[in-house]
Amino acid sequence: MAFVQFTGVSLAFGDRDILVNADIKLKSGSRAALCGANGSGKSTLMKVMAGIIPCDRGERALEKGATVAYLPQSGIVHGGRTLWDEVKTAFSRFAAMVERRLEVENQLESVKTDGGRTQSLLNEAENINETLEKSEFWRMDRQISLVLRGLGFEESDFGSLTEEFSGGWQMRIALAKVLLENPDILLLDEPTNYLDIEGRAWLEQWLRKFDGALLLVSHDRYFLDVSVNEIYELFGGRLKRYPGAYTDYEKRRAAEIESLVAAHKRQQEEIARSEDLIRRFRYKASKAAMVQERVKKLEKMERIEIPENLKRIAINLPAPPHSGRIALRLEGIGRSYGEKRVLSGLDLCIESGERLLVVGANGAGKSTLLRIIAGADGGHDGTVSYGAGIVSAYFSQEAAENLSAGDSGGKTVLGCLEDEAASAIVPRLRDMLGAFLFHGDDVFKKISVLSGGEKSRLALLRLLLRPANLLILDEPTNHLDLYAKDVLLDALLSYTGTVIFVSHDRAFMEALSKKTLALQAGREHRLHYGGYADYLESLGNPGAVGGFEVNAAEAGQKQPVPAARGQAAREEAKKSAAAARRLERAESALIERIDALEAEKRELENRLSTREVYTSGEKSREVSAALASVNAALNACAREWEALG
Repeated sequence: MAFVQFTGVSLAFGDRDILVNADIKLKSGSRAALCGANGSGKSTLMKVMAGIIPCDRGERALEKGATVAYLPQSGIVHGGRTLWDEVKTAFSRFAAMVERRLEVENQLESVKTDGGRTQSLLNEAENINETLEKSEFWRMDRQISLVLRGLGFEESDFGSLTEEFSGGWQMRIALAKVLLENPDILLLDEPTNYLDIEGRAWLEQWLRKFDGALLLVSHDRYFLDVSVNEIYELFGGRLKRYPGAYTDYEKRRAAEIESLVAAHKRQQEEIARSEDLIRRFRYKASKAAMVQERVKKLEKMERIEIPENLKRIAINLPAPPHSGRIALRLEGIGRSYGEKRVLSGLDLCIESGERLLVVGANGAGKSTLLRIIAGADGGHDGTVSYGAGIVSAYFSQEAAENLSAGDSGGKTVLGCLEDEAASAIVPRLRDMLGAFLFHGDDVFKKISVLSGGEKSRLALLRLLLRPANLLILDEPTNHLDLYAKDVLLDALLSYTGTVIFVSHDRAFMEALSKKTLALQAGREHRLHYGGYADYLESLGNPGAVGGFEVNAAEAGQKQPVPAARGQAAREEAKKSAAAARRLERAESALIERIDALEAEKRELENRLSTREVYTSGEKSREVSAALASVNAALNACAREWEALG
């Protein structure tokens, strides 16, 4: 059983302790998450565990032969190869094993009398065969295709050079490689940062089947709940383990924090009393001994700290201006990019106070629709009409990038907000900035030196402080940790204006949405009268998804699908079911063929290890040739199976 273990590990950067006597053990089957405040050292701990950074003290033990794969948050750039060839490098160590197996086979032919040496070589050959089988090396092409598609790549991307992909797609390439390596220990630092909801769902399924040890950092609560069964919290350099899913950890931690806050309050009262006594009697000779005793007691006192990420800060959005009943009306909205039709004939009416979630696969037109609604895209068909008194505010990643344009770049983070916030909010700005991960002197940074993530958080907070009754939010949770997401969610839940948003954070989507608009690129769209959780539940019954026209919103009620259209849908469903049955029969026959080939492969591999074969060069070559033929047939079957899928 593969494992990696820390025992008493400590690490400091200057006078700051990152790890203090940390103990952690990951073994095959472990499903753990690493949590803690932003900047607490989670990424550093993962690098120590991966062997990238040495520790100052303690021991890092890795089982002999165990492999570790590590995915950082960002910063990986590929170039010089096609996407396919780059991802294929994940199998390089297995290709080396194939070469080693050939060497072992040749050595077996030459070994005649040394029984111990023969057994050692046979054991090595068996271990290599087991590792290769587990790695899916013989089905490499199928695995590469499955993983790339699962992470959102199209088949047309496979031959593209990696340098043509943007930063987010570069990280998807890196994720594909570490998954295909099939390591014993998998360390993932925020793997969902650059994935859409479909990519996240696929990764959840992949991790469920992974039988190695997993440690991950994520700011996606739902992803954590379905992926892990133990939590390690890093606070003040110390690790504490909590069994159970992330939701269980939050409940236990909330109870601990309540107790901690009470203890902190009592300690602060004691400190205040002692300091008052010291001030009153410092210069009285008769009280000198008592004063000195109190001073020493204060110096030795271990101060109770409350983690920043667990302090609750509320952001109250400005009251939205008064508006009419209708917030927004779309008629005949369409948009094309060259020959590609993204949106077509979209009619929609949104009433004031609604919270609409826009969903769809990558490329379905979600961000395009939000740009059209916000007036940032003028190349569309149809009309966008705001209701009476509507004042909109639009957030996107482009807005974040434009933050330093003009005069704003020379301002500080705090100054940027002070210029626009209402006077009643100004005293609370530093608390709000803290909630959005700007701590201490960070508030005095110039906007021009902020990172992309920092600009995104600042742009979002600035937008939220402006009076508006229609918020158009494209991926507002990007670059926010779990605590900041909760702060944002609480603010939006108490907001009485209209919200139209796109997100890839499932917990956020389920909590905020009241209606769900599902888009399909260039095809018919559906408006579902319910939140995202209800929408997903309805997918189990296709008739319930879009069982009414999108423009039925204008009447304020659901309307049934016309009978003729329903009959056509039923006929189409029958045809699809018949086609599916044919494919299932073909797949069943193919699986039988694969099973037979696998059995033949095992028999040939067993024959290779018999003395009769490995002591005869001619027989060994015959069996090896037969084995190569079987492997080729298996690869062909795997490609056919993929096509059927």
